[in-house]
Amino acid sequence: MMGRRLEGFQHVTERLQYVFGPATHGDTDSPVVHKHDDFETASEEDLKNFDVETDSEGHHYAVRNNDPGPTSTDYSMK
Repeated sequence: MMGRRLEGFQHVTERLQYVFGPATHGDTDSPVVHKHDDFETASEEDLKNFDVETDSEGHHYAVRNNDPGPTSTDYSMK
C-alpha cells in the first residue's frame, strides 16, 4: 500500500516539475543578503537569547541564556 502512495506522490511531483520547471536553489556561493527589515530585526532579537552549545560528540544545540519574556515573534501571546 505504501508503494502506491509513494508512486502517486512521485507522479504528482514529476507533473509539477514539468509544469513549473525544476526547483532552483540559488547560488550557494553568493553571500547572504541582509534586508534589515522588521522580520530580520525580530529574529535577531530572539536569537540573542540563545547560546550555541556543542556536546562531546560534536552535536550543536541552542540553550536559552535567560528568559526574555514575551518577544515580538512570540505568536502565542497574540
